Amino acid sequence: MQISSRFTIAVHVLIAIETFKDSYKITSDFLASSVNVNPVVIRRLIQQLKKANIITVKRGSGGADIGRPLKDITLLDVYRAVEPVENGELFHFHENPNVKCPVGRNIHNIMDKRLREIQAAMEEKMRSITVEDVVNDAKKII
Repeated sequence: MQISSRFTIAVHVLIAIETFKDSYKITSDFLASSVNVNPVVIRRLIQQLKKANIITVKRGSGGADIGRPLKDITLLDVYRAVEPVENGELFHFHENPNVKCPVGRNIHNIMDKRLREIQAAMEEKMRSITVEDVVNDAKKII
């Protein structure tokens, strides 16, 4: 099973906000046209990013902006804001392995530590990449 597209859409949104902030009013409709999704998807993401203090949204006239310096926002921050992970665990184990089977009985002993290590490695890498890094990459291409 893949991680949902919420994370990559959120990064897209942040790059678009930073890229177009001086030229356009950054609304959910504007961002949805860049991502090519329904504005409702963007509104939900905006609420999650706002709750995590990654973006701000102006009332009335509308418009979204980045809520703190780009160098202070990591990809892990964005991921945690938009990809709720049950009990902090990325990997979800099947519910009822067969305890009568030697593999089923021991699957947690076999895999739990390895899965925690994989998640920690992913999170450490995401912690090392800032939104500023990604925006700078985008500026080279756009």
